[in-house]
Amino acid sequence: MDSGFYAACAGLRAQSQALEVAAHNLANLNTAGFRGQQTTFQSLLAVSRPPVSNALSHVLGSVLNSATNNFGVLEGTHLDLTAGNLEATGNPLDVGIEGSGFFAVQTAQGTRYTRNGSFQVSRSGVLVTAAGDPVLGDPTLGAKGVINVPAGHVSIASDGTLSVNGAVAGSIRLSDFAPGTRLTSEGEALIAAPAGSAIPAQQPSLRQGALESSNVNSISSVVTLIGVQRQAEMLQRAMSLFDTEFNRIATSDLAKV
Repeated sequence: MDSGFYAACAGLRAQSQALEVAAHNLANLNTAGFRGQQTTFQSLLAVSRPPVSNALSHVLGSVLNSATNNFGVLEGTHLDLTAGNLEATGNPLDVGIEGSGFFAVQTAQGTRYTRNGSFQVSRSGVLVTAAGDPVLGDPTLGAKGVINVPAGHVSIASDGTLSVNGAVAGSIRLSDFAPGTRLTSEGEALIAAPAGSAIPAQQPSLRQGALESSNVNSISSVVTLIGVQRQAEMLQRAMSLFDTEFNRIATSDLAKV
């Protein structure tokens, strides 16, 4: 009974966390450059080793232990790096990435990365994101290397070179990461990466006047959300049944002891 209750409790906690991830993905369905998160689960074995009198009892005990105490927990989440679709906007300050890579932006928490190229020019003439974070340019200018954009017609080449009225004003930095790098979503399409893990993107290709849509598939996300909800409800009912049985034992059987 105890094993079943703890298994149901752990399963409900894991499904509740998975439900939050699914809901977060759906909430950002229309967020430009958003990368959906995928959940991963692992098996948790709660082992108890009571004294055994012989080898056969030990084997049977191990099999029963595994059957009753082996249950899943949420191991964590990882980003789905599949590219979204590029959609034309006609805004000269909108920039979409074709292929791999991320824009580097300077936030209050440090350098962060995003695929959302919805940029604008601040009152001080600096190229910033919609949230007001400066877009970083040429790495040789250092971590604070922002891009100053004077008034005029803005043109952004495929390699990231930003020109105003034909004169080069700066170059948009495009960073990439080695396979297996741990990337963490921080909301608003921002991604955090381990310090020093960013490398210059190989053969960067930008498209001016376009934005990348979220890579979240609405249909599969809704199906996932419904499935997780049903599993959570099932485990909640199981815990309720265990709780009812505990109360029955406490009031009926223990009173006879």
